[in-house]
Amino acid sequence: MSGRAPDLAPAESPDALRRAFSCFPSGVVAVCAHENGEAFVGMAASSFSTVSLDPPLVSVCVQNTSTTWPRLRSRQVIGVSVFAHDQSELCRQLAGPAPQRFDGVDLLCTDGGALFVAGAAAHLLCELHAEYAGGDHTVVLLRIRSLSANPDVDPLVFHASTFRRLTIDPAAEGAVTGTTS
Repeated sequence: MSGRAPDLAPAESPDALRRAFSCFPSGVVAVCAHENGEAFVGMAASSFSTVSLDPPLVSVCVQNTSTTWPRLRSRQVIGVSVFAHDQSELCRQLAGPAPQRFDGVDLLCTDGGALFVAGAAAHLLCELHAEYAGGDHTVVLLRIRSLSANPDVDPLVFHASTFRRLTIDPAAEGAVTGTTS
């Protein structure tokens, strides 16, 4: 045995949960769509994760109080843009008041209705695959139909309640390969 466990706070404490959740870095994405090159609807999300290669799935968790998700979920396709490291202000804007979310934003529209943020590290054209109740959030699975990615663009990372940029640790570079089982 190597020692005594740390003092643990009750999981019912929102402050303790936020502090614990902030220890885990996550990518930040824009989830957006349009109608006929206008009527833009979208939001920023920091609860994004890859899920599956076969079928190609990603997930995003949406607050049950969201007024944006009900407008997005009915769209035939949805654009997911993985924010680049230099897009933190844009991310804040897309997380802000809905009427100003797209003011001055350089957008890329597909004919089918997906809406992307220009300059993002990756663009995923998705459709709704499934939704699951998850407490005060809805876990949304999106199936990727097509994509564009540039691994040379560093992503924006959300960690400890702030945006950060990845750095390379030369001692660990190339040390982790493969997947977990």
